[in-house]
Amino acid sequence: MPRRLTVVQLLPALESGGVERSTLEIAAALVAAGHRSVVVSAGGRLVAALLAAGSEHVELDIGRKSPWVLRQVPALRRVLTRLNADIVHARSRLPAWIGHLALRDARLRARFVTTVHGLNSPSRYSRIMARGERVICVSETVRAHVRAHYPDTDPARIEVIPRGIDPAAFPRDHAPPAGWRAALEATHPELAGGRLLLMPGRGTRLKGHGDAIAVLAALRAGGIDARLWLMGAGGTGREGYLEELRALARGAGVDGQLAIGPPRDDIVDAYAASDLVLQLSRKPEAFGRTVVEALAVGRPVLGWAHGGVGELLAALYPTGAAALGDMDALAARARALLEDAPAPPVTIPYSLAAMQAATLALYVRLADA
Repeated sequence: MPRRLTVVQLLPALESGGVERSTLEIAAALVAAGHRSVVVSAGGRLVAALLAAGSEHVELDIGRKSPWVLRQVPALRRVLTRLNADIVHARSRLPAWIGHLALRDARLRARFVTTVHGLNSPSRYSRIMARGERVICVSETVRAHVRAHYPDTDPARIEVIPRGIDPAAFPRDHAPPAGWRAALEATHPELAGGRLLLMPGRGTRLKGHGDAIAVLAALRAGGIDARLWLMGAGGTGREGYLEELRALARGAGVDGQLAIGPPRDDIVDAYAASDLVLQLSRKPEAFGRTVVEALAVGRPVLGWAHGGVGELLAALYPTGAAALGDMDALAARARALLEDAPAPPVTIPYSLAAMQAATLALYVRLADA
C-alpha cells in the first residue's frame, strides 16, 4: 500500500471557478485515500466545504498581485516545513512562483507539481507553470500550448490529465422535475414553445454570444421556431455588454426569442430541457467542460472546432463541430442537429474518478522517485 503523503495545493483563493473546483475534487480524493490534504490560499466561501470533507486550510495571501506578496515566501516555507510536505501542487501562476521560491530551501524535500489550467499568454511570468517536476495539462490542447511556447520543457515531465465530471451529477436522459419548464417560461417568457438552444457561459465577448444570436436568426429565417437562452451571461457589472447583445438581437429580429439570465445551480435540468447546447467561445478553451456535461446528459452539442472544445468534439461528437468563423456552416450544422441529431456516446470517458485516480497516482510516483 502506498505510504501516506502530505499534499499541499496552492492557489489564490477558494471562492468559485474551475481551478477551485478541481482543487476540492483532488482534496477529497486525497482524504478518501488516507493521505493528508492541505490547501494554502487567501480563503473564501469554499473553505467550509474543504474542511467539511476532511482537508486542512492554511490562510496565506499568496495570490495578491503586489510586490508585497514576496513576503509570503518565508511564511509559506515555514508552513511547508511544519507540515513536512511531500508534494506541493501549484494551480496558478503567482502561487506557483511563491511555492517555487519557498522550495529553494534545501531542507525541504517536497516535490513540485504544477497544473496548466488555461491557455495563458506566453511570458516569463507564465513560464513558471511549465517548471514543475511534473506539469499536468488538462487537455492535449494545453500540452501543445506548453510544448509550443516553452520548448525547453522536458516532454517526459508533462502529463495530460483531463478534467472530469461525476456521471451521477449528469445522468443520461435526465428529466427536469415536474413544473420546471413552466417555471422557466414564467421567468423567461421568450423561451415558451419552440426548440430550445442553451448556451451556458459568462457574459464576456470571448464566449461568442453574438455567434449564438446569429445562429438563432438563421434558424428562424429558415422556418425553425428556435429560442435561445444565454444562461450565466446576465449579472451586475455587465449591463453595457448585455445591451449590446439585445441590440444585436433586435437588429436580427429575434429579440422576442432571446433570454439572458444569471448563472443557475440547476444546470443539469437546463441541459436536459434543451434541444441543442452551444459552446461558441471565440477564444480557445483549455478544456470545455460544458461539452462533456451536456453530452453526458445525452444532449447534442455544437461548437467551434478549436481548442479544448474542438478536441472534445472530435473525440466524442464530431458532427457537432464547425470550422471556426464559418457562420454558414455553423447555422447549417445547427439545423441538421435539430432535425436529426446523432445520439451522443453512452459512455463519456472524462470522469471525475479517472481524473482523481490519475492525479493521485502521479503524486505517489513522484514522491517515490
